[in-house]
Amino acid sequence: MKDRSKLTTEQRNSSTHDIDRKSTLEIVDIINSEDSNVIDAVYKERQSISKAVDLIVNSFKKGGRLFYVGAGTSGRLGVLDASECPPTFGTNPELVTGIIAGGSDALTRSIEGAEDRHVDGERAIIENEITGNDSVVGIATGGTTPFVHGALSQSNNLGASTIFLCCNPDISPSVDVDVIIRPITGPEVITGSTRMKAGTATKIILNTLTTASMIKMGKVYENHMVDLQVKNVKLKDRAERIIMTVTGLDRDAADKLLDDAKGNVKTAIIMNKLQTNYDEARKKLEECEGLVRKVLNSV
Repeated sequence: MKDRSKLTTEQRNSSTHDIDRKSTLEIVDIINSEDSNVIDAVYKERQSISKAVDLIVNSFKKGGRLFYVGAGTSGRLGVLDASECPPTFGTNPELVTGIIAGGSDALTRSIEGAEDRHVDGERAIIENEITGNDSVVGIATGGTTPFVHGALSQSNNLGASTIFLCCNPDISPSVDVDVIIRPITGPEVITGSTRMKAGTATKIILNTLTTASMIKMGKVYENHMVDLQVKNVKLKDRAERIIMTVTGLDRDAADKLLDDAKGNVKTAIIMNKLQTNYDEARKKLEECEGLVRKVLNSV
């Protein structure tokens, strides 16, 4: 698109024309008021978000992966969400991957022009060896990023599930995709600064995609992150508290059980609930696809 001035995300916000004349508190209040509209915009897309989650879960069950593809803020948010999955859900780092135009250097500084090359998006998909078992989320809040469109096009060619996330009502991807998620967040507080409301909506949606998918994959029992990786003092404390809550054990007993379970919270819970050993607990979890509730309901 040569004339981006027609895009909703590029329009001037009538509520902020004179924001530069406001006091500090007034500026903060205006930004907060505009941000309050984001939740409703995301809520209106819940059906599309749900469909996207089902596609992602289907990919995971086939041994596939999830890829986020974006440029600038969109790319950084994808990388951020992907990087938080291993410590939170105990996933292989390759299960969820963020691809940003311009590569890793673009995470901390602007790589001008990186987003403008359709072929680079195609190449990124090929380099990451994406297959028909994978899901690819193309993130472009304005909706026009060539790098993202190139990635979606190549993903389609390879048979991957494709999801397009943008914040403009009249922009469609250059190829057919399986799901479009389109939160309409309106003109930004600062004209065209989609790192603001559009970025906030993107962060919420990406959190929802991975969290809901991980719940469906058994990474959560009740509302506990039972596949967290015990890699520091904070996470060890959380793991012990989860075990205490689920089993009723005191801290010392929970600590010992966690050690006996080799640091695996799921295994610890099964060992306690079924009064069994480590090997048997692991076997039952494997038989029930890693779902704690399924193991407990099977006895």
